[in-house]
Amino acid sequence: MRQALHVFYSLVATLLILMHAAMAKDSNMEEKLNTAFAAGQLSGLHSVLVIHKGSIIAENHYRGDDQRWGESLGDVEHNKDSLHDLRSVTKSVTGLLYGIALSEGIVPGLDESLLHQFPAYADLASDPQRSKILVRHALSMKMGTEWNEDLPYSDPRNSEIAMEQAADRYRFALDRPMVNEPGDWWTYNGGATALIGELIAKGAGVPIDVYARNKLFAPLGIKKFEWVTGSDGVPSVASGLRLNIHDLARIGRLILDRGVWQGKQIVPADWLDVSFTPHAKLRDGLRYGLFWWLGPDGMPPYWVAGFGNGGQRLMISPANKLIVVVFAGNYNQPDAWKLPVKIITEFVLPAVSPR
Repeated sequence: MRQALHVFYSLVATLLILMHAAMAKDSNMEEKLNTAFAAGQLSGLHSVLVIHKGSIIAENHYRGDDQRWGESLGDVEHNKDSLHDLRSVTKSVTGLLYGIALSEGIVPGLDESLLHQFPAYADLASDPQRSKILVRHALSMKMGTEWNEDLPYSDPRNSEIAMEQAADRYRFALDRPMVNEPGDWWTYNGGATALIGELIAKGAGVPIDVYARNKLFAPLGIKKFEWVTGSDGVPSVASGLRLNIHDLARIGRLILDRGVWQGKQIVPADWLDVSFTPHAKLRDGLRYGLFWWLGPDGMPPYWVAGFGNGGQRLMISPANKLIVVVFAGNYNQPDAWKLPVKIITEFVLPAVSPR
């Protein structure tokens, strides 16, 4: 199951963040990664970037099969400029965009009714239990609706894939059977992200990719990106964003600096505080904020992260001023989590351990 797959990762990341000694540059880390890749020990790895206190301590890129949102790209020679699927790390970026939009007053507050933002579906609001769903329940994935993303994303029974194939993605996300009281139970839910993305687009009056370019990417100096759209032409806010590895690391840097970039507040600091406050404690010890995974310990958390299908990772450790980005091509593989874990345990941890 999704949560069980991340239990080892959470333990490893906790160990990493608990190390408070100064990080020394490991001049052999890149060589060690290359050796392991050549030996077939890092199957599916495309790129790794490790940054500490603004300095790159490792950057490696490899050749391998890749996809663009499920469509094969064949054998790709990855490099620092290659656009890569973020998959569900896209959700975390969408969370940042909601915070920007909220500060501009163009989206509803967290405690406003979600269904009231979609008046076209007034019939759904007549359900007393469903009418209790708040905006915060979508952002924390505690809507109380039935949703199943444990199936491979190549399976049409996967709820996110079914939503993409539905005639109306928003009605699909809102009319799932109620199985829990809103706010009581966490269920991984790409439909919740789709609803939040629509609130941003409606409030801004432009598609979310345009809003992202104007309010987040351009201020960070991100000039090239792609946001894949579904068959209805709507950008997939659950999984469709593509960035290069350095530009994703810029977002990590923004978080380390409390939403400030080159002296300008891009994302409100108080929104980051809310996003990184645990809203759900999961069975494997991980916690979940507002579209961000949180380490099992500490408040503020010792680490925050975006996870994506295939082994994509953006992990930020504010305590250690550390950013780790991993791109990989192990899409729909249930053990894809093992690759970033291996990189952290066998390559990053030795570089940050006290000497």
